[in-house]
Order: sequence, then structure tokens, then C-alpha cells
Amino acid sequence: MFSDMRIRKRKNSFMRWSVWFIALLPAMLLLGIFVLLLSAKIAGPMNIPASRPAIFYDSRGQFIGKWDTTNRRWTDIEKMAPSIKLATLAVEDRRFFQHHGFDFRRIAQSALIDMRSFTKAQGASTITMQYAKNLFLTNDKTWLRKFSEMFYTVRLEMNESKKDILEGYLNTIYYGHGAYGIESAAKVYFNKKAEDLSLAQSSMLAGIPNGPSLYSPFLHYDQAKKRQKVVLDTMVKSGFLTKKRAEIAYHAPLQLTHSDIQKTEEAPYFQDAVRQELTDDLHISRKELASGGIKVYTTLDSETQKTAEYWVKYAIPDTSSIQTALIALDPKTGGIVAMVGGRDYQSSPYNRAMNAKRSPGSAFKPFLYYAALRNGFTPATRLKSAPTEFTFDHGHSDYAPNNFGGYYANKPITMEQALALSDNIFAVKTHLAIGMEKLVNAARKAGITSPLAPIPSLALGSKPVSVLELARGYATLANEGARIKPALITRVVDGKGHILYEWQPDRKQVLNRQTSFVLSQMMTGIFDTKLNGYTKVTGGPVAGLLTHKVAAKTGSTSTDSWMAGFTPDLVAAVWVGYDKGETITTSPDTGYAKTIWSHFIESALEGTPKNRFKPPKGVVSVSIDPKSGLRASKACPGRSTYFVKGTEPTTYCGDSKKKTADQRKENKAHRSILDRLFHWWK
Repeated sequence: MFSDMRIRKRKNSFMRWSVWFIALLPAMLLLGIFVLLLSAKIAGPMNIPASRPAIFYDSRGQFIGKWDTTNRRWTDIEKMAPSIKLATLAVEDRRFFQHHGFDFRRIAQSALIDMRSFTKAQGASTITMQYAKNLFLTNDKTWLRKFSEMFYTVRLEMNESKKDILEGYLNTIYYGHGAYGIESAAKVYFNKKAEDLSLAQSSMLAGIPNGPSLYSPFLHYDQAKKRQKVVLDTMVKSGFLTKKRAEIAYHAPLQLTHSDIQKTEEAPYFQDAVRQELTDDLHISRKELASGGIKVYTTLDSETQKTAEYWVKYAIPDTSSIQTALIALDPKTGGIVAMVGGRDYQSSPYNRAMNAKRSPGSAFKPFLYYAALRNGFTPATRLKSAPTEFTFDHGHSDYAPNNFGGYYANKPITMEQALALSDNIFAVKTHLAIGMEKLVNAARKAGITSPLAPIPSLALGSKPVSVLELARGYATLANEGARIKPALITRVVDGKGHILYEWQPDRKQVLNRQTSFVLSQMMTGIFDTKLNGYTKVTGGPVAGLLTHKVAAKTGSTSTDSWMAGFTPDLVAAVWVGYDKGETITTSPDTGYAKTIWSHFIESALEGTPKNRFKPPKGVVSVSIDPKSGLRASKACPGRSTYFVKGTEPTTYCGDSKKKTADQRKENKAHRSILDRLFHWWK
């Protein structure tokens, strides 16, 4: 009994609260509307963002692009064909001039249809609501966004004329294929101005914003025609057209064109990288970049960029699906002067020059040989090139690398020749002789930031790096050991002329100057036939294309092909391969990187001195016999080779006399290193 009384009390209490809630609900709604209207009135006219996107300039101050890559053209409503205004009003918001931002009749109809179908199939957004969303909001489906949409809608209705709202809507709505606004859409689809659109064309365009991809006449013509029929029928129901005119318009020719569709912008991969740096590194808001009139000055050299793009297109046939990437930068400052992130930006905007990481193969060897030069080796140091199985990790692991094509000298060769021929056995022997951490440290100092490991195969470039990383590492060598930080942007100025950012090149001496120079001169040997031996120098196939003295190195794996090199004024790195790692062990795929790099570097250096390398103090040039590593004589023609002063050979090739004390001391020092690790070297 007592329990029944408690239940009745609860029911009565619930009923009372329900009645109060129902009674107060209209008052609460009225209060909410009053607060919304009052807030909108107090807030005043909208600060509608002007379409002043950030402008990008190259290193010479020439326009190359802008922050907003979309196709936008603003036009006055008086310069729009009456048919596009009527078609848009009919299909989007036929009571636009009767309501004050919210069409409550349409909202009720939409809710009723949705309840009957148990779906959210009907939309009730007015033109004002859509315009507010286009200007200020995202597509987030949250209560806050919905309330903000209502607030901005009221502000627009209270402070802007219906004519201005309709004009703004027609200039900001998306029509597909990169076209924002009716003027851009008219140009893209029909290659004409908005004021010249026919009824047939207007009714086609008015139906597209509901589904820009689905209703594109370029992509889905039949679907687009069905949507056009819906627009025309709605115009008839709205009293804007007679049935006869609608029928004639439906069957009238549209005269579609493909004008202005996704035109390729200049240096698109470079510009994407600039956009990312502006937001991620310089922390400039997207709103400022979209409408603040900002000017962005970059490091890009447009002529060098065009050269890079030309030779990529020239070298690789259109029928091939292989990909490529190229970075060129100024080693003195780090400014990136050219960037190619792929063969076709429109089909693949993924930037392989900055974001992809692939194994560089032998293109990594210069860092090894720098470490070797700092640890007792010289360009004339000789080791035997022969099939070898290496034991490491305290005898627990074996490693048996091969030379390309299975060719070996089967006798000692110099380090200079080993680099030119890209001898893998010599590289791994050197790596183990000096200690595997030495290569890791040298690469890190040069600017390689990707994960590395002190393993035998690192000498052969087994760990992936980006094209930008390799270019930065080579720039350190070109700078005689001074490391730079790659840069894209030199200056950012706001709409009022205030400097928001100014670039200060970051340069730090991290490697030995003399050793870096000696290595750079060793790297010129890949083009010198005097270093041919059991095989030919790796740069031989393209040596005839070059008239400038350049230091370079090729690299290859089963899936990647590289060439990178430099002068004191320009560094360039090229990668070629397939995105999905298909093998590229046969011609012509294996030759593309060399072709692109050599043509590009020669074209980019046109008009500059043939040899810009200048030896620093502390190095000497000695003529060396490539075979013996001894000083050249009448019996042994030589090649000019640089050494750190005091490390050059003193014995002459063909000299049968007793070796000098200095030479004996030098050989003893070298053998003491090697004997500890290679029992076969006596």
C-alpha cells in the first residue's frame, strides 16, 4: 500500500513537470529567438572576407601562384543572365524573397517527408543559410556549427539586402571541376561569360551544386540531363517558365567545352610545399592566407624549374608508368630552386621529392668515403675487389654483397677508382675497417635525418632517405663541410606591408673543409675514363653531355635508380622508380635518372664558368697512377688527384728503388687497420 502511494506521487510529480515544460516551451523558444535576433543586431553587419588569397612569387619577384588554387571569378549580379538567377532560385530556394533566412514551411515539409521515409533525405537550407556556411563555416556536423549557421544567417538577413545575398551565393557556390561561382562555371563548362548563358545552359549549371561530381555533364552526362529536367520542371512550378519553353530548353544543344579545367600551375609540388610550410612551420592561419592579401616570396628559380620539368618530360616516355622526383638547391644558402615531385601533378599530387623515402644505394657511398678519409684512408688507399663473405656481430652474422653484374677486379684497386666504378666489396671492407658507427655519424652530420643503423649494408645505401635529404647531404659536401637547412620561403609580407617572416640562411660548419673538398674531387671521377678498370665508370654513359666540372654519384637498387651531384653553386638529386616498388633492373628504366640529371645540370649551369671548384688551404694536387695508387711517372700516366696535405703518396709508380721511410710508415699504418679485421689482406 505504502509502495503504491509512492508510485502515484512520482507519477503526479512527473505529470506536473511535464505540464510546466510544455507550457514554458513556447516562451523558451520565443526567448531563444529574441536572444538570437538581439545578438545578431548588436553584432552588426558581417565582415565578409574579401577574396584576397596569398600570392606566391619566385626569387625574381615574378608571380607563380596563390594560396587558393580554386578557380574563382566574382561578377556583379547585373552581369549574370536572368535565367541562371531564376533557375537557382527555383531549385534551391523558391521563397527566397518571402522569408527572412529560414523557410519554416519548407522545414516542416522536409521533416514530414523524412519521418515518413525514416531517412534524412530532404534538405531545408535556404540560400542565405548556404551562403553563411560557404563564408564562415566548415562541414562539421555539430550542434555548435548548426547554431553558428543560424546566427550568421540572421546577421546576413538583418544587415545585407536580398540582392547582395543572392549575388554572394552565386559567386561562392561550388560547381565542380575547381569552379567556384557562376562566372567560373560558365567559363569551365561553356567557355563564355555568365551574362551570356542560355536557358538550357543555366538550367544545367543550376543543378550541379547539389552534387558537383554526380551531376557534372563531363563525367555523368545522363545524370546531369536528369538533374537539368528537375530544374526546368521546378522553374515551371514556380511560375518562371512555361512548359513549352522548358521543353525547348531541355532539348537545346548545350555546346559543352572543357575550358580551364584543372590547368597545371607553375611548380605545383613546390607550391604545395610552400603552403604546408606557411601553416605548419610559420603558423600563419588559413583565414589570413585565404583573405589577408599576404605576399609570399620564395626561393624558386622559375627558369631552373622549367628546365627540370622539361628534362623529366623529355627523358621518360608518356607510355611509361615509372615515377621520378628531383630537387635542386643552392648549396650556399639552402634555397630550393627547383622541385619535381612526380611526372604529373594532376594525376598524382603526392610529393615524392619531400615525402617519399627510398634506398639510395651507392649514392650513399660519399658519406662512407668521407668517414674513411677522416680515419686513415686516402684516395690512393688500395683494397682487393673480389667476392667476399663478411663476418660481423662477433661471428654471429654473415654478409656477402655482390658487385653489379658480378664483375670484380680480383686484385687491389684504389679508393678513388672504387668510388668511380661503384665497387661494393671495397665499400663494405672500408665500412667494417673504420667502424660502422663512423658512417652513421658522418651521414648525420651531413644532414641525413632518417633512421640509420650501423650494419654492413648501410655502406651500400640500404636505409631509405628522401630526395631532399640526399640533396642536403650533398650540399654539405659542396660547401666544403658547411651544412645548410633547405628553405622554400624568403619573406612573407601582410596586406599592410608588415613583414611577418624573413629568412635567415642557416649555415653551420660540421665536416672538415679539406676532407670534403678531397671527396668532391674524387666524385668527379665517375665521368673520367682514366679510372676505367674491370668495368667502366658509372657516369660514362652521360659524360659526353657535360661541359662543366661536376661531382656526382649514381645509385641503384632493385627498385630504385638515383643520381645526385653538385658544383659549388648548385646541387641536384634525382630519383626514378615505381611507386609500388616494381623492379627496374633493365634498360631503359635504369638509365632515366642519369639522363634527367645530366641534362638538367648542364642546362641549369649554362653560362656559368666550367670549373667553380677552388681548393682550400691544406690540400695538394698530385698526379696519381689509377692502377697502383702511386705517383705517376713516365712509365705510368697519371690523373690529377687531391689529397689532404701530408697524406699524398711519395713513391713513384715503376720505382724499383727502396721505398722511402714515409711510404713505409704510411703503408704500415694502413695495414695495421686492415689486419685487425681482414685476415685475407697481407
